[in-house]
Amino acid sequence: MFGISSLGWVHTLSSLPAIPLAIYMFARYGRIVPRSRAGIFYFISMLIGAITVFPIAHQSVSYVIGTATILLLLTGYGLARIASLGRARKYLETISLSLTAFLLMVPTVTETLTRVPDGNPIAADVKSPILLGAQATLFLILIVGLTAQIIHLRRQGRMAAIVSPTEMTGE
Repeated sequence: MFGISSLGWVHTLSSLPAIPLAIYMFARYGRIVPRSRAGIFYFISMLIGAITVFPIAHQSVSYVIGTATILLLLTGYGLARIASLGRARKYLETISLSLTAFLLMVPTVTETLTRVPDGNPIAADVKSPILLGAQATLFLILIVGLTAQIIHLRRQGRMAAIVSPTEMTGE
């Protein structure tokens, strides 16, 4: 079905949970939170999906996206261990992990539009105007989303500087 191999299905089905997990964390926390339960499952899903792209990839761009995803994922989850970064750590973590979500969605949208419905896909090829429009929309969402996340993090930082930790928690 849809011209997907068995390993392709493993790749697809392991990657899919990352989408609702990212949406949930963006809605709940305003960003992907690595040290949350959803964040742990997001990491596992993304890592399996990114690793399994290598044996099934047909285009060199797939290798670039897979490699970039793995590097950004490891960076985003590893930054918590670098205390010397101070406040910059949360910004870099947020940017890295938001980029992983973007790198997940670009091939997801591309593959969906060029395969569905089976036998008569919405986009005939990767240069289809509808596909290019969808990819441009994803890029716009990334820019607007990152801007909103950075503004939100800055406001949180300012509030933390103004209000003492006990006042913020209400103790």
